[in-house]
Amino acid sequence: MIRVLAIGNSFSDDARTFVHQIAAASGVEIVIGNLYIGGCSLERHWQNAREDAADYDYSRTGCENRAASIREALEEAEWDFVTMQQASHFSGRPETYQPYLNELSAYVRRYAPQAVQLIHETWAYEIDSTHPAFPEYNCDQREMYARLKDAYRRAARDIGGARIIPSGDAFQIARRHPLFDYAHGGQSLNRDGFHASLTKGRYLLGCVWVETLAGVSAADNGFVPTLPERPELTPTAEELAVLRQAAHEAVEQQRRAEEKATC
Repeated sequence: MIRVLAIGNSFSDDARTFVHQIAAASGVEIVIGNLYIGGCSLERHWQNAREDAADYDYSRTGCENRAASIREALEEAEWDFVTMQQASHFSGRPETYQPYLNELSAYVRRYAPQAVQLIHETWAYEIDSTHPAFPEYNCDQREMYARLKDAYRRAARDIGGARIIPSGDAFQIARRHPLFDYAHGGQSLNRDGFHASLTKGRYLLGCVWVETLAGVSAADNGFVPTLPERPELTPTAEELAVLRQAAHEAVEQQRRAEEKATC
C-alpha cells in the first residue's frame, strides 16, 4: 500500500480524483489524502501550519470528509509521500514561493519524517481562460507554462532536490494532440478555463500521479472514468490512449531530467 497526502487546493483535488481507481486497475493500492482550501497559496499553508489551524476540508480514501489541520493530517498515518504546490495563480511567480515553502517543508519533516516530499507542478490555464490572474501571464498559455515550469523546478531545488509530479507537462503534451488541441478545434482539458475537466483532465492527472508514485505505466490501464449523471463525458478508447501516453511521456521526461541533474 502507498499512502500519499496532498497539501493543496482545488488543483490537488482535481489530481487525486481518480488516483485510487487507476492504481487499483494496475494492481496497486494507493490511499490518498487531500487537505483542501480553494485557491490556497504556500503562504497561507505555512500560516495555517504555524497556527495549527483546522481550516482544511480533509478527505481521505474510504473516509468521510472532515475539518483538520495540517499537523492532524500528517500525524494520522504513516505517509509515504507528502506533496506540496503553489496556488495556480502564483505558479509562475517564484518570488511567491519563499520563505513559505522552505518553512512548510521543515514542518512536514517534523511531523512526518518518514515521508518523501514531492512538488506537484500545476498546469497552465486554457488559451481563452477568464481567470483574473491570467493577464499576469499576458493571457498566454505558453508563457504561463514556461514560467510555472521554471518556478516549480526552483522550488524542488530549494527543498533539497525533491521529485516533481509533472502534471503541467502532461497537460501541455496532451494539448499537442489534435484531439485536445483546443486552439485548432480540439477539446479543452479544462472545465472552466483553469480547473481540469471532470473526466479527461482528471484522468490525465491521475495517470501522472500513479506512474510517479507507484512506478507503473498507465499504458494498458483498464480504468475508464465515468460520471453516471454525465455519461456524455465518458472518454473514448482513443482519447484514453492519448491521455495515457501523454502522462507516460511527461513522467519519463521528468525522470530523465532528474537523472541528468544527479550526474
